[in-house]
Amino acid sequence: MRICLVAAFPPSGRQLTEYSFHLAREIQRHPHVELTLLADELGGDEFSAVAGGDLSGGQQHELPGFNVVRCWKFGSMGTPMRLLSTIRKLNPDVVWFNLVFSSFGTPDQPFAAFAGLSAPALSRAAGYYTHITLHHIVEHVDLHAAGVHREKIYRLGSDLATRALLKAHSVTVLLSDYRRTLMTKYSAQNVLLGTHGTFASSAFAGPLDFNKRGNPDLRVLAIGHWGTYKRLETLVEAFPRVVEKVPNARLIIGGGNHQGKPGYWQSIRDAQPSGLPIEFRGYIPHQDLPELFRTSSVLVMPYNSSTGSSGPAHQACEYGLPIVCADVPDFKEMAADEDMAVSFYKIGDPVALADRLIEVLRSPGLLHSMAERNYAAGRQMTMDTVVRNYLRWFELNKFKREITNSDAPRRRRRNRAKVLFEDAPPDDWGEKPEQGEDGARDPLSEYLDAAAAAAVSGTSALNRRGEMTSKQLKQR
Repeated sequence: MRICLVAAFPPSGRQLTEYSFHLAREIQRHPHVELTLLADELGGDEFSAVAGGDLSGGQQHELPGFNVVRCWKFGSMGTPMRLLSTIRKLNPDVVWFNLVFSSFGTPDQPFAAFAGLSAPALSRAAGYYTHITLHHIVEHVDLHAAGVHREKIYRLGSDLATRALLKAHSVTVLLSDYRRTLMTKYSAQNVLLGTHGTFASSAFAGPLDFNKRGNPDLRVLAIGHWGTYKRLETLVEAFPRVVEKVPNARLIIGGGNHQGKPGYWQSIRDAQPSGLPIEFRGYIPHQDLPELFRTSSVLVMPYNSSTGSSGPAHQACEYGLPIVCADVPDFKEMAADEDMAVSFYKIGDPVALADRLIEVLRSPGLLHSMAERNYAAGRQMTMDTVVRNYLRWFELNKFKREITNSDAPRRRRRNRAKVLFEDAPPDDWGEKPEQGEDGARDPLSEYLDAAAAAAVSGTSALNRRGEMTSKQLKQR
């Protein structure tokens, strides 16, 4: 199977580059898949969490082992046509887009952003099977917290962009509420519910190792790109209260500034009084993240809003870390959908945040039970499982298209006969595509749709659409 994955990819530092890297790395493990990454052109001021640090000054090199074609440019109106030209040259079986609404342009570049988001519809119109993994939808984004101006105009444009995205053959979202919104507001019938997944490549082995935690410090970890909806003010205001009750608590803040908020975390760091056990680490190399998570006692997510399912929360599950988080609706939905152990506090309330952290840190039993629960959740959604489900979906749809195409000559012959004998009753001549003689859907199509949906959702196809019997297959 030939797959083109359209995504920002390291050493680019755009949104979702790290997620795209882990997707691509796992796809590469499947010998029957030929993967080509259709990635963004590199600029001079990139920052990559995977490739590492500031990539300015010309020190930009492709990651080894990946077939990367950099054929589109962030903020360019020419992106969709350049993508389509490259797709036609490669002639893949699947064109897979890994997207957020700002993947192709910022809110300050609305026409370029919309042009890029029209690329999946163009890909499908050109005859290629097209799938989208959509990490957020605008209806669930707090635009004010994200720094978006002219919200009404932005929402109108986003509504049009959403309708364009839904022209793809199928769309995967990562929260159940997103799927409900798309089905209710847009009457979408091609939306699947997937999972973000952890970045682990295979199921974990053995029990959790707590030896590196609380030895001697109880480390509270906060990590992200700071400055927009990920804010540090509430956390640094709450932490002195935590230290009063838990003297061996220590706060570690990792990650850089959001690209739209240069200097943000440095300003927070410089405002802190001396003597507080707060460490601002800035950018943390990819290879150092496992040790950072394994030596921490709890992950804190002091956000004002969200733009989808949380990467740091899934990393916490990968390493079995308890989570304390603002009660953002998306995160409450994520915790319920994926059975995570999360202690929520009221958004922007430093006293409530301090109380939650104190409660967790002072209770070894609670720390252990939350860690075990998140570790168990993480074992159910490793990246190899996520990718395998996508590949099953693509294989089943490819099989369905091959069956349909092989049946096309027979349908054309029957249609020609129908034209020659126009006076004959319509029901005497052939089947409608994918329908049986009684007007019901062809059972093969029923089964394939059900099996494909089950491959993504993890539920039984037989429970979704009904059983395909051997007799029906022989008749087909």
